[in-house]
Amino acid sequence: MERKVNGMEIKRYKHDAAYSYTLGMALTIELISQKDIYPIRKIYVHPDYVPKDNKYNMFQICKEAQLPMEVNQKAFQRLSTKENVYVIGIFDKRDRNIEPGKQHVVLVNPSDSGNLGTILRTGLGFGFRDYVIIKPSVDIYDPKTIRSSMGAFFHVRFTCYDSFEQYRQRFSDRQIYLFMLDGKINLKDLKERPRKTPFSLVFGNEGSGLPEIFHHYGDSIYIEHNHEIDSLNLSVAFGIAANAFSESL
Repeated sequence: MERKVNGMEIKRYKHDAAYSYTLGMALTIELISQKDIYPIRKIYVHPDYVPKDNKYNMFQICKEAQLPMEVNQKAFQRLSTKENVYVIGIFDKRDRNIEPGKQHVVLVNPSDSGNLGTILRTGLGFGFRDYVIIKPSVDIYDPKTIRSSMGAFFHVRFTCYDSFEQYRQRFSDRQIYLFMLDGKINLKDLKERPRKTPFSLVFGNEGSGLPEIFHHYGDSIYIEHNHEIDSLNLSVAFGIAANAFSESL
């Protein structure tokens, strides 16, 4: 029989689920720090879990935060394929929309959970907190994305749009910087960095990048590298761009 939380069966994550979950101690602590934004249904603890110290004692943390907790091995058999996971946090999905006046990172059709999570973590490190996801895309609530973000997921805002045009209509007054393999401007040569006008850094899919039509939306930029490789990994390219634009935040 499936374990129920708040009257609902908890199963392996699917896109249409109303909840997601963290896999691991550190991620669950990040979730608990944001429990006012992401309501927590229950914390599961593996029977083999042993607290290392008071700071990372999940029993004490849940008691102090008044969170429902349960020691349950079957939950781990259902939800986790990792042998070293001893804590799982079940939480409700909640919209946390981007702020209009902030700088945006726009990801057009991202298809890899690992890349998306790494981008969230890297971007947070450089001060970017607002992310736009253009569908179709990987699910930002997928536990794989959350885990690869190493908890950054809980400290950023994001909004999904059905098309880039839909986003542009909503934010028509922004400076757009498009990162493309055939970009017109070398990132090293981009002398003018935005100071006051909100801007958006736009990146395409891991495999295909941004279509040629995107040249019409703003300044197209390329990141120079030698000819030993065809292109940079999306998360690496984003890290280079985020670093270059971080002074403008």
